[in-house]
Amino acid sequence: MAKIISVVNQKGGTGKTTTATNLAAFLAAMGKYVLLVDLDPQANATSGLGFEPEALEKNLYHALVDSLYPEDIIRKTNLFGYDLAPSGGDLAGAAIDLVNMEEREFKLYNLLHRVRTNYDYIIIDCPPSLGLLTINGLTAADEIIVPVQCEYYALEGLGQLLKTVNLIQDNLGRDLRIKGALLTMYDKRNKLSRQVAKEIRLHFPGYVFEAAIPRCIRLAEAPSFGKTIFQYEPNSLGGSAYRQLAEELIRLDKETI
Repeated sequence: MAKIISVVNQKGGTGKTTTATNLAAFLAAMGKYVLLVDLDPQANATSGLGFEPEALEKNLYHALVDSLYPEDIIRKTNLFGYDLAPSGGDLAGAAIDLVNMEEREFKLYNLLHRVRTNYDYIIIDCPPSLGLLTINGLTAADEIIVPVQCEYYALEGLGQLLKTVNLIQDNLGRDLRIKGALLTMYDKRNKLSRQVAKEIRLHFPGYVFEAAIPRCIRLAEAPSFGKTIFQYEPNSLGGSAYRQLAEELIRLDKETI
């Protein structure tokens, strides 16, 4: 059964979508079957993988709200072993539509349970908020990865996120674990980057990935071509960093078996 990992931070601009799409790509390149779930109404992961959200007749909204089977919305990307549950602008309305539904926090959990045996990993790209969609993303997950931007205020909001994780553990009966914090936009030449990295490792000993994602123009360019960094320029600094992250994730999973 797939390990389900949510990439989450309620702060915007931390590299969630970049991490979700590229980590999934390198996992697929290493022979894993991966499903990326675009839970963000902005649909950046969907467009970054070469799909036009407006052109898709059905997306994750229809599976969550209209009870469409996940198999009816999942699309294959142009990378073998890498599938996508796409998003669209109408997903923004799901937070309202779900409010009065029974077990509203478990809609995504139930949806992914139908296809969980088809994959090795399911990666969820959560929205930059702590609303009902993100709660669904956390409830559906076994573990979370928290991208943390190496800039001032990096730790701001992390405490609130961890409180939310605790609430889900206590009130929804989910054994949600923190896989690790991931340093993003890291520049080892920059004193502030080094200080932030040091502080995060101090606050979360044993819960920070060795891999750190650097500032890299190639990472920013790749989505405009509908490609992951693996397809666009795998040997760039960003590509090498995400390859290291995928290798580290697989190694950690083997150690916990």
